[in-house]
Amino acid sequence: MDIFALLMWPIKWVIEAILVGFHWIVTALGGDPGSGLTWVLSIVGLVLVIRSAMIPLTVRQIVSSRKSLEIQPEIQRIQKKYKGKKDQFSREAMQRETMEAYRKAGTNPFASCLPLLIQMPIFLGLVQVLTDANNRRPGVGLLTQDLAIKFSESTLFGIVPLHKTMQAGFTEGNVPVIITAVILTLIMCATQFYTQLQIMTKNQTPAMKESPMYRQQRILLYIIPVFLLISAWLFPLGTMFYWLVSNIYTLVQQLIIINKLPTPGSEAALAREARMARKRQRMGLPAVDEAEPTETQAQIDLRTQRAQPRGKKPKSQREG
Repeated sequence: MDIFALLMWPIKWVIEAILVGFHWIVTALGGDPGSGLTWVLSIVGLVLVIRSAMIPLTVRQIVSSRKSLEIQPEIQRIQKKYKGKKDQFSREAMQRETMEAYRKAGTNPFASCLPLLIQMPIFLGLVQVLTDANNRRPGVGLLTQDLAIKFSESTLFGIVPLHKTMQAGFTEGNVPVIITAVILTLIMCATQFYTQLQIMTKNQTPAMKESPMYRQQRILLYIIPVFLLISAWLFPLGTMFYWLVSNIYTLVQQLIIINKLPTPGSEAALAREARMARKRQRMGLPAVDEAEPTETQAQIDLRTQRAQPRGKKPKSQREG
């Protein structure tokens, strides 16, 4: 066993345990153990378990993104300070000061990539598990050879084998496989595009929209669907179902986040404030809670207190 297979072994074991567990549940509820629908529902259960387990990481990603937003003025100041300086000493100093700014803020520039980095080996593990099952090979854990054979022979509606790819559908002239693969691909691309579009248009501040990173995200907005089209050509339908359900889960999750926890200063945040104001008015309360000072006023009061010299009376009292 090579080092890569050794690293993937525990991931594949967990995936098999969840997949087989849901297959047993669906079968116990009356599902046909060899039916493609039973296996699709098992894959849906696998997605829900994995993505739900990652919710704490998603929340951490949101908090980290907010902190990164707060220190952007400091990051821009550092970049301006070393602008045009190409020597090794300046580059190291800029990198050191940048990382120190992130450290003080309690975040790092790579925190937002953590959920994606965790999902990649899980998706790769699922591909390997389903590939072994398609070839009627037992897995590393609970996916026995009997279950692998059932999966390899499973079909949707009796005409769409889950182990087939879009490429195989076109090669063999299998119209049901082609239609299913095309429909799944279109929904995958649409959900991915809409999710990213909502983030970029509604959950970004004006300052973020002026940054180079935002322009890069706009390019990725159109590149990622192309990547999905290429991947859909090669992946089996069973794997595409996992990807589809995961995209839908991400879309719903992002809509909830944008609605409940929008980025401060973004279009979504302003819309939420307007909704809260209307709700308070319907309840007969002021549109703004006047009992508590706003954050801006609190900051002004704090600055005023700091500006007042200690041990000295105001000028009016000294003159009196």
